[in-house]
Amino acid sequence: MQYKRMPIEIESPEQMGYDSIRNNLSESSYTDALFKDMGDLTPVLKDLVLCYGSHAGHEGLRDLVVKDSTLTREDVLLTIGAAAGLFIIATSLLREGDELVVVRPNYATNLETPRAIGAKLHYIDLSFEEGFALDLQALEKAVTTRTKYISVTYPHNPTGACLSHEDMQALVAIAKARHTYLLVDETYRDMTFGGPLSLAAEYGDHVISVSSLSKTYGLPGLRMGWIICGDHQLMETFLAAKEQIHICGSPLDEEVAFRYMQHKETHFQRITRDIRAKFGLVKTWMQLQDDLEWVEPRGGCVCFPRMKRPEQTDIDLFYKLLLEKYGTYTGPGHWFEMPRHYLRIGFGWPDAGQLEEGLKCITESMRASTRS
Repeated sequence: MQYKRMPIEIESPEQMGYDSIRNNLSESSYTDALFKDMGDLTPVLKDLVLCYGSHAGHEGLRDLVVKDSTLTREDVLLTIGAAAGLFIIATSLLREGDELVVVRPNYATNLETPRAIGAKLHYIDLSFEEGFALDLQALEKAVTTRTKYISVTYPHNPTGACLSHEDMQALVAIAKARHTYLLVDETYRDMTFGGPLSLAAEYGDHVISVSSLSKTYGLPGLRMGWIICGDHQLMETFLAAKEQIHICGSPLDEEVAFRYMQHKETHFQRITRDIRAKFGLVKTWMQLQDDLEWVEPRGGCVCFPRMKRPEQTDIDLFYKLLLEKYGTYTGPGHWFEMPRHYLRIGFGWPDAGQLEEGLKCITESMRASTRS
């Protein structure tokens, strides 16, 4: 493994210090939840035994993860966030020289962990001009006999693009015909504006779902994610990997997550209302922009606009002014191996006031960094 630190982590707001940012529009999750908003957990937690937990994870929580699906708790492995799930999958399926097909831009871990292993990545690059739509024909052509899995993220980070049910069926069919796995990072699945698809793992035993409570529910501090797959032999391999990395999860995190998930729909209704209202603010703001353009997202809580005339903009000055003068932070394109005139704007994490101010600051910074 050849580890390399990722720009998205080196330059993350938690590394820079949250107190150095007034308007944080760089986050890809909903607002961080407060422990007090989960109700009184004192009676539960005071008697919680802090022992080694079930290696697969809290049984009740695993039941809730696949509630209202055709899957069971035996198809679920709890992990320390989705990041650990992605790491387990990559290190279990890939060896140096193996191949995978991966959509780009993407969350950095989906790219960097396979690279650290020494795998060969075949990229399916999403295009602004094509509305960040997935080119299924190009993807199918990229799959070879050495392809261990196809890796996609939907709803997509950072663009907010989504797949239709028909697209998902086509992906599943391609993977099955080529005798390879399909990995779907569906961390934003519950945030699809038009209603979510079924759990990806329901489409077939060769499909692997990864998700967490971090993005949609604002619980990144719990470090609670999961892998779902109907291939029990493969899940046994994933469990072996988890045991060698950290044995089991934290019983404390798993119990709190379980209690939260018991009331998931109540929390989700509030979150959905807030996300829709904030998305409305971003949409109205974008309609007034002369220097930025976007592909309107169809899910998630991020968007990925770009500067219309990057050659007329001092891009380094733009980001410098945005943070140092206006106290506003966004995710620059290089976090996703894209040009820096793209920027990811997270509209779920800040409150409405911070979001509106931050958007105005982006406009001001664009004006101030435009060459005459």
